[in-house]
Amino acid sequence: MATTAAAQFQSDEKPTSVLSATTLIGPATVFVVAGLLLPLAILFRYSFDKVDARRIMIDTFSFDNYVKFFSDPYYTGVLATTLRVAALCTVICLAMGLPLAYVLARTQSRYKNVLIMLVVLPLFVGNAVRAAGWMTLFGSKGFLNVTLMQIGIITQPMQIMFTEGAVIAGIIAVNLPYMVLTLQSVIEGINRNVEEAAFSLGAGPATMFRRVLLPLSLPGILAGTILTFILGMNAYATPVLLGGPKFKMMGPLVYGQFQLNNWPFGASVAFVLMTATLGLTAAANILVQRRFRR
Repeated sequence: MATTAAAQFQSDEKPTSVLSATTLIGPATVFVVAGLLLPLAILFRYSFDKVDARRIMIDTFSFDNYVKFFSDPYYTGVLATTLRVAALCTVICLAMGLPLAYVLARTQSRYKNVLIMLVVLPLFVGNAVRAAGWMTLFGSKGFLNVTLMQIGIITQPMQIMFTEGAVIAGIIAVNLPYMVLTLQSVIEGINRNVEEAAFSLGAGPATMFRRVLLPLSLPGILAGTILTFILGMNAYATPVLLGGPKFKMMGPLVYGQFQLNNWPFGASVAFVLMTATLGLTAAANILVQRRFRR
């Protein structure tokens, strides 16, 4: 009798659970398919077409756009610059964000919420506005150059604007809060007693970090680095405003091709960017996980 009742309960429960799950994920799934996957599929098909001055593009199936991208040193150089800038920004964000995230996670101060809000506050300002702020700092007559000239360190303004360094600084300012918040939430979930146990067994701060904190916070490190790397690879406003017309990254390059009505080549550049971003993040994820499993 009890077995029959349990079986009947399970048979009645499963359809309800499946129905509830479908109801919950259904709207989001439809939205993602309609708003993201379908346009990407159309754009992917456009990447195999050919450009035409009169009809914008000719419906065909050719790899000419991808061959053009990888055979031209200019476009491969833009991809290499984008990869270098995104990787540098990710490493610097991790190096700067990890100590700050650890302090936020472990502090017992009553002002902890205020400190977290100070980290979140830059996210309320648009990227273009923040880039404009960097322009007032880095310009030839900006605050930095004027201050250094007044105190006699330099006699002529330094060329900071429209350089790779200015772009890296701007992207770091945009991405750093994401890294800090991701790491802080993961480190808070690590029991403090684990660290104290490592210290009681004779481990120093560096050993505790390398053998205890780093492996346990690996999920947050992976999530933070993947997020900041993707944001760095797809940056648009910061490279345009701080890098100027001569400094090219993939995001502005994609927009420029569509602005020139070269939809097929713009679509192929967009998919090269997306493939490089997803491929590198997936490879890094696999390598890091294998390294720390040993």
